[in-house]
Formats: sequence, C-alpha cells, structure tokens
Amino acid sequence: MLVEKTDTGFSAFAVDYPIFTTGKTIFDLFQNALEAANLCFEDENISIVQEDLKFEIDFQQFFQYYKVLNASFLAEKIGMNPTLLSQYVQGRKKPSESQTEKILAGIHQIGQELSEINLIYRN
Repeated sequence: MLVEKTDTGFSAFAVDYPIFTTGKTIFDLFQNALEAANLCFEDENISIVQEDLKFEIDFQQFFQYYKVLNASFLAEKIGMNPTLLSQYVQGRKKPSESQTEKILAGIHQIGQELSEINLIYRN
C-alpha cells in the first residue's frame, strides 16, 4: 500500500486492489488498512493479517513525518554523502534500488538501536 502524508494524518491505497483508507497516526492507518483489506476480500473468505500488508512511503514524506531522524546523521551512519541523501529527501533525485536498500537498512538499524535503549528516570 502506498502511504501519503495528509494535512489531517495519513492516507493509504493499494495499487492493484480497491483498498483505500486514512488514519490520524501511522498506527491508526495500519489498523484501518488491515480492516479495509479484510473487507475487500471478505466475499472470497480470505483473511488478511498485518504481516500480509506492505506499506511504502517516499523519502520526502518519510523525513517530513519522522523529523526526529536527521538525514545528515543517517548519511553518516550508512556511509553516504549527506548532500546526496538530502537530494533524495527533497525529491530532487530518485535513489536507485541498491541505494534505497542501503538507506532502509540504515533506518532499520537505527530503529533497532533505539528499541534496545532504556532511559533512566531518577528523582
């Protein structure tokens, strides 16, 4: 499903099926997309689970939403020229498949590192 950032949240649509949905947050969008997909295939007795859905968002919208992820930091992390990554983020250039995979691997690595951090609260 292709994801787009909107003024009120997010929208998603399937290219090959009549599935469209919206959500105020990414989590809401994922839940609504699952419900919409199951409604689409209800007559065929096909049950869709979250793992069956694949969501795609372009670089520019991704970095607009996830502002906490700094493009310069990511570029350094994955060994990419920061100017080149900035051009991808701004939509001036389109990355190749291998560059896209490299960027996505870096994003996943940062996500994994963040998920393993525990913050300490002290009074």
